[in-house]
Amino acid sequence: MRVALHTRVRADRVGEYERAHREVPAGLTDAIRAAGATSWTIWRSGTDLFHLLECEDYARLLAALERLPVNIAWQARMAELLDVVHDYSEGGAGAGLPVVWEL
Repeated sequence: MRVALHTRVRADRVGEYERAHREVPAGLTDAIRAAGATSWTIWRSGTDLFHLLECEDYARLLAALERLPVNIAWQARMAELLDVVHDYSEGGAGAGLPVVWEL
């Protein structure tokens, strides 16, 4: 399945956010893949961040990552940089952007 998400970086932390994503811990990327993700791309337009995530089951992915120490540490770091964060709770599974059109 494909899931599109929207988050927002703080205007004064854009550079730090981009630097952090050049150094995503291997333990986190391994955990994301093990949870069923096959790809995850983030685009930035100003402070708006748009994610496209391809995975087997988004709700299951969130459940697998929510309590992992490597993800908890990463999310704490991201919380310092973001105005709108990615929701890893059970309720976050419904946070995907609705499809309006597709070719």
